[in-house]
Amino acid sequence: MSDPQVMVLILSYNGKPLLLESVATYLKNDYQKFSVTVIDNGSGDGTDEYVRKKFPAVHLLRTDKNLGYSGGFNLGLEYAFRGKKADYALVSNNDVKADPKVIAELVKVALTDDKIGFVTGKVYFYDQPDVLQTVGKREDPVRWNGGQIGKNEKDAGQYDFVAERPFSDDIFTLVSKKLYDEIGGYDPAFFLQCEEYDWQARAKNAGYKIMYTPYARIWHKESMTIGKSSPLKSYYDARNPMIVILKYKSPTFFRRYFWLHFRKDVCASSIRVIFRNLEIKKAYRIWAGFLSGLHWGFTNKKYTLRHFI
Repeated sequence: MSDPQVMVLILSYNGKPLLLESVATYLKNDYQKFSVTVIDNGSGDGTDEYVRKKFPAVHLLRTDKNLGYSGGFNLGLEYAFRGKKADYALVSNNDVKADPKVIAELVKVALTDDKIGFVTGKVYFYDQPDVLQTVGKREDPVRWNGGQIGKNEKDAGQYDFVAERPFSDDIFTLVSKKLYDEIGGYDPAFFLQCEEYDWQARAKNAGYKIMYTPYARIWHKESMTIGKSSPLKSYYDARNPMIVILKYKSPTFFRRYFWLHFRKDVCASSIRVIFRNLEIKKAYRIWAGFLSGLHWGFTNKKYTLRHFI
């Protein structure tokens, strides 16, 4: 395929101030066949009117309520692939600044293999423009989805090679229509947090690859919508990774993960936020998320005794 059609999808929930830079920098890309769509995910800050006036060439989708990260992007993916017949969709956060070559460089890698489902690149911290936030994720023997590769490292060219990754963040990710046609989009059970982890795990099971290219670059302002340590984020951090592993890994793997997660991410974390920061609400949400994850497993009849003993 030469010069495939790409639709950039930018999801925004009450993030009107962030759109000026993110939309403007994507629009300055030097790739020839692309369009930009903003998904106004039930915002109450006038995002829809702002986009129509400021960026008349941009497509706008609006939901009546916040559908979450997964639901909002699923609306955009359906619009891109079914409505506009795009070949690729570039899923992107709204709190970013994009390099003018980001689309072209992602497409260049995607076209090398039709089993490439996702392509991402270098993510820098916005306020430290030469310091990396992520260049993909490692695989962890217990948690499966490991830590960010390159985080807090100054970019000295140490990751300047195209490579397959076990997982990646979806701060920006090019997604192929072929993958979407075969396995669908995000699972709406993941309102936010781990939505890309689940999608990528499903893709890997279907034989798709997650690729990284150093030549596609963005700068990320980081957790501007939900906050880096909000109670809502804590809830889903305690809930969703457990569900992903329960869905895709063996009872033995889940058991090893479950007890680590319970000790460190639930018990230790909730005690720490209470005694260090007096954040009782956040501690409550950690436990609520954990119990919700357990409930999901029981409701969906996923557990056996071997999952715990």
